[in-house]
Amino acid sequence: MTVLGPPRSWNCQWLPLLMLLLLSTSREPGVAGVTHYKAGDPVILYVNKVGPYHNPQETYHYYQLPVCCPEKIRHKSLSLGEVLDGDRMAESLYEIRFRENVEKRILCHMQLSSAQVEQLRQAIEELYYFEFVVDDLPLRGFVGYMEESGFLPHSHKIGLWTHLDFHLEFHGDRIIFANVSVRDVKPHSLDGLRPDELLGLTHTYSVRWSETSVERRSDRRRGDDGGFFPRTLEIHWLSIINSMVLVFLLVGFVAVILMRVLRNDLARYNLDEETTSAGSGDDFDQGDNGWKIIHTDVFRFPPYRGLLCAVLGVGAQFLALGTGIIVMALLGMFNVHHHGAINSAAILLYALTCCISGYVSSRFYRQIGGKRWVWNIILTTSLFSVPFFLTWSVVNSVHWANGSTQALPVTTILLLLTVWLLVGFPLTVIGGIFGKNNANPFDAPCRTKNIAREIPPQPWYKSTLIHMTVGGFLPFSAISVELYYIFATVWGREQYTLYGILFFVFAILLSVGACISIALTYFQLSGEDYRWWWRSVLSVGSTGLFIFLYSVFYYARRSNMSGAVQTVEFFGYSLLTGYIFFLMLGTISFFSSLKFIRYIYVNLKMD
Repeated sequence: MTVLGPPRSWNCQWLPLLMLLLLSTSREPGVAGVTHYKAGDPVILYVNKVGPYHNPQETYHYYQLPVCCPEKIRHKSLSLGEVLDGDRMAESLYEIRFRENVEKRILCHMQLSSAQVEQLRQAIEELYYFEFVVDDLPLRGFVGYMEESGFLPHSHKIGLWTHLDFHLEFHGDRIIFANVSVRDVKPHSLDGLRPDELLGLTHTYSVRWSETSVERRSDRRRGDDGGFFPRTLEIHWLSIINSMVLVFLLVGFVAVILMRVLRNDLARYNLDEETTSAGSGDDFDQGDNGWKIIHTDVFRFPPYRGLLCAVLGVGAQFLALGTGIIVMALLGMFNVHHHGAINSAAILLYALTCCISGYVSSRFYRQIGGKRWVWNIILTTSLFSVPFFLTWSVVNSVHWANGSTQALPVTTILLLLTVWLLVGFPLTVIGGIFGKNNANPFDAPCRTKNIAREIPPQPWYKSTLIHMTVGGFLPFSAISVELYYIFATVWGREQYTLYGILFFVFAILLSVGACISIALTYFQLSGEDYRWWWRSVLSVGSTGLFIFLYSVFYYARRSNMSGAVQTVEFFGYSLLTGYIFFLMLGTISFFSSLKFIRYIYVNLKMD
């Protein structure tokens, strides 16, 4: 339930496009340039946002609550990463000076109406927390205190924290650590007020400085920040071992069993070919069965080839994008503790990797005889951008209607649109031109007849639905345990720092998808069904559907998220996530099947 009104006006810096391309927008609080102070220098404390603890993506401006507020609100210029993360920093009334302690200084006096008290009560009941920023260090705490006890009699107490204790640690002339607490402070009760009664409040604060031997902020022990949010995840060996066992089993299945079957098939088919050639000269296809008999149809180009090439192009782009994000995290190119930095990097990489989607799509489209090259480029550039824009429009509209800071301002929207128009789309066209000009002939190892062969009736276990179930479930099972930690990071309060393990699991996912695709394609061809093109994409690409179903389970059973704002954002972007995995794994599956089919038919003796 939203308890805050419309946001007050604020200004956002129009960032130059060059700054975006240089990744200056991925600055992270606590890691950017450290300010040097002299004793007595003012230290500016910015108020940022408030929101329900269990709804990470539902945030509002701090000054939307009835709190101590300056007459004229002055906002801080924000980077793109901060805006995408919902930050809206404004100067506060707190007066803090470097290395000067303060004991219970008055911040302001307030007279709250019954409506304002009710607004605070609802915020406290929904576990609203606030976030301040001092010298790029975040400080977090709950707005108030709620206590429920007993069944008979039942008591429900609501209190507001009117005093905050700030603890700052310094080393030399730099601030190393900052924290805010309400320890040994009694909350001001908001219970028992008459509807027409005004509530008088006096907000105070204290500041305590202490010297630390820690020289850099990054040298502090993880989790040694007051513990408001969980900082890191422990290494989960059970997930890794489970994934490794599954990979070894699948790779062993493909490498041993399948290759042995193929060796027997090739020996039998080639022997039959020699026997037929030395015999009466009848049609050499007579008596054949299995995948050899469809050698004149297996390379028959599929319907909707333009859409297929667009799927492969965008899938290849997201494979490069996902790999690039993880590699950047491993190399420490941006701080992995802050979601805004990764969002900025993802936007930059998406724009730059558009050339990959254009190249792969156009090149393969030309190879399989496509003629409408311009239409293929338009389809490729729209295959993800259009669903993303529609989803984002709905999510952003819900945020805007509820006054959430997650709603992007017009300047940021125009900036992102400019990046796509000036970088993303042109690179897609350029990549398409290079792909079209460098396309080699498809060069199928078998000639394709003009008349398609009739496909015999297939048993139920070789249907598309069964292949999608098997091909989607096995890759999903390889990452199912890891998915919980990823969801807890994206949609919760955990901080994922094990990017080496994530890269390993990502490689496992791709390996399992490739192995399953080869196995399912072989079973399909053995049934004399040559329609493998789209089947290979759908079989392993259906992993995206399993991931979305898991997101539904996570929302209902593993999270405490609620409310229209959080629900719309969660399911909107979960759908997009499943779609992205469909594109990536469908691409891996298709090219693995194509490589496998080329291999088996190249080694088959034919006239």
